Amino acid sequence: MFQPFRKLFILSFACAILLLPSAATTFARDEKTATAEQVAETVVFVYGRRELLAQIRRNGVERGRITRSTEDGRIEEIAFERRFVRGENSLKDKIRLDQKMPAMEYSLVYNDGRIWGVINGSTYTPRQEATEEFLQRTRHDIDALLRYKENNSTLTLVGKDKQKNIDFWILDVVDKEKQRTRYYISSKTGRILWLEYELPAGGGQNVKYKKTFHNYNYIQSTLVPYRTVLYANDKQVEEARLSNAVYGIKMDDSLFQNEGS
Repeated sequence: MFQPFRKLFILSFACAILLLPSAATTFARDEKTATAEQVAETVVFVYGRRELLAQIRRNGVERGRITRSTEDGRIEEIAFERRFVRGENSLKDKIRLDQKMPAMEYSLVYNDGRIWGVINGSTYTPRQEATEEFLQRTRHDIDALLRYKENNSTLTLVGKDKQKNIDFWILDVVDKEKQRTRYYISSKTGRILWLEYELPAGGGQNVKYKKTFHNYNYIQSTLVPYRTVLYANDKQVEEARLSNAVYGIKMDDSLFQNEGS
């Protein structure tokens, strides 16, 4: 006799989860005096709430494919597997990125503030460009906003704008190393639409990067984009598609250890 009640409870819970973004953004959208922290906390709530993100996304495995344009105009197809364990802040995270191409397989590992590579079980020192790219992709991402408190980052609400009938907040996040990421956040859903950042290049000029997020869905009650596109000076250079992800699982610490040290 409890079966109908059980079905009703499950249906009600599912509806509540679907309504979270609308409920969470009511104040930030309608209140003209919204602060940077209120907008940031809206985003955290929409992506899963801080307590849930800390519990579910404390570690995990993400798999998918990357399509990348090389400097000589070729297109690379790369299968990736990203494993991670979160520390008390981003600097203390453990990350392992395994990449498989037709001609080779290799891994990049970040642990205890150091980065090294692995090929066929042997460690090596990655090129400076590969190290910088790995770090910047991590620093300028959704998590940099979701974890702004534990990273002691500074928030600045730049303002509000509208493009193609979409209203959005513009929020700057500056980490302890003075790296700035600008986020464009839908004031209707609280989701991050895209982010922008700049990095120095040769000749004293900066490269302007833009990362857009698409095909959002929930994985274990946390919001995740299944498609991400990266642009450099308005030219698309990479597209990543997530195929599956599992969070909150046991992770072997040996995956993040440098056996050659």
